[in-house]
Amino acid sequence: MSEAQPTATAADERITGFQTAFPVRPDRVVEPTGPDAVRAAVRYAAEHGLTVSVQSTGHGRGGPVEGGLLIDTRRMDEVVVDPVTRTARVAAGARWGQVVEAAAPHGLAPLNGSSPGVGVVGYLLGGGLGILGRTYGWAAGQVRGLELVTADGGALRLAPGDELFGAVLGGGHGLGVVTFVEIGLVPVGRLYGGSVAFDGAVVDPAEVLRGYTAWARELPETLTSSLAALVYPDAPALPPHLRGRYVLSVRVAFTGGAAEGERLVAPLRAIGPALTDSLRELPYTESHTIHADPDFPHAYWGDGILLDDLDEDALARVLRLTGPGAGRMAVVQLNHLGGALTAEAPVPNPAAYRQAGWLVRALYPLDEEGVAPVGALHTRVAEALAPHAIGRAAAFAFGDGGRTEGLYDAGTAKRLAAVKGELDPANLFGGFGKR
Repeated sequence: MSEAQPTATAADERITGFQTAFPVRPDRVVEPTGPDAVRAAVRYAAEHGLTVSVQSTGHGRGGPVEGGLLIDTRRMDEVVVDPVTRTARVAAGARWGQVVEAAAPHGLAPLNGSSPGVGVVGYLLGGGLGILGRTYGWAAGQVRGLELVTADGGALRLAPGDELFGAVLGGGHGLGVVTFVEIGLVPVGRLYGGSVAFDGAVVDPAEVLRGYTAWARELPETLTSSLAALVYPDAPALPPHLRGRYVLSVRVAFTGGAAEGERLVAPLRAIGPALTDSLRELPYTESHTIHADPDFPHAYWGDGILLDDLDEDALARVLRLTGPGAGRMAVVQLNHLGGALTAEAPVPNPAAYRQAGWLVRALYPLDEEGVAPVGALHTRVAEALAPHAIGRAAAFAFGDGGRTEGLYDAGTAKRLAAVKGELDPANLFGGFGKR
C-alpha cells in the first residue's frame, strides 16, 4: 500500500507520542516520508470527509485525537545544514537534538528549547521560547522560509514579506501542515551554564525566589535563566539526594566566557547552601543538561501565564499552593523574559505578548483522577497571578483541548480567525491554537 494511502489503525505506542494523558484513536494514519505524500494525504482526507490532525512527537498535544486522519511526520526527519549561509533546512518530523548535532561541527546552534526530543516545527509554530531567548529572541524570528500544505492539498512556499508568513509563525496550528522550514543558526559553540539547586527544607523557598528575581533583574541580555520548583517523588529511580525533596533550581545559559559567567552567578550561590551545582562551561551539544527535562513519555496538563511585572507575594503564594502541601506533584517554572524577546519581530507574528517580562509555566503530572483536580489547583494559581497577567503562552498550553482564550490579543485573534477562514473554510485542520 502506498504511504500516501492512510491505513486503518488501533491506538498503539507508535502514535501515542510523548503526551500519554489522552487517547489517540484516529480512523486512519499516514506516515509520509516527503511533502508529496503529505499533500496526497490531505486530499484523501478532504475527499473522504475526514478531519486532519498532525503530530511529530506529541509533546504539545492539546487533547485527545478521536477519529479523522492523523498525519504522523516522524519519518520526515531530514536536517541539512549550510554553514556558509548559517541556515538549516529541517523537515517536518525532525527534533531539536538532531539540529543541534548537525550544526555543532560548524560552531553553530539553533534557537532550540530545553528538550532535544521536542519537534522543530511544532515548537516554531508556537513562537519558540529557547534557552538563548534573551540573547537572540523568539525562535520564530529565525525562520527564513517554510512550505505549508493547505486544506485543498496544494502547497504554499512562504517567506518573510509574504502575507501569510507571520500568521503561521506563532499561530499556525490549524492553518495547514508545515512540511519543512528553513531556519537561521547563531554562532554559538559553547556556553557557560547549568543549574544551582536548593533544598526547600534548608533554604526558605521565599528567600530563593527573592534572591533569584533580584539577581535576574540586573542581568545582561547575554544570560537567559529560569527558576523551577517541584517536589520530587520518593521513587527509587531518582538519585537519593532528590527523593521526596522540595527542590528549587535556577537554570542558566550564558553566551559569554566562563570567567564572566562565574562572576555573574556569584549572587546565586550566595542565596544559601546548594543541594547541587552544575554551573560550568560546556559545549552546546550538552545544552539539554541545563534543564534535564524528562525524556520518557508521560501524562500531564499545563498552562503558561505571561506577566507584565512581578508580585513576589503572589509568586510566593504560588509556591505554597504547588509545594509540599499541594497533595500532588506540580512543576512551576518562572522564566525571565525581556532582552531580545521584547524586540519587534523582523516579520510581524503573534509569538506571545512581547511586552511580557516574565512567564509562569505550570505543569501538572496526571494520575488516575484525571484533569479535574489539577485544573482546580491551577485555577488558584491563575487567581494569584491575575493582577499582573496579560495573556497565556500558546506554546505551553498542554492538554487543554485547544482552548484559545487569552492566547492572543484581540486584534491578533481576529486576524488569525480571518486567515483560518480563508485557508480552511471547512475547518479540515480544526481551530487555530491546537497541536
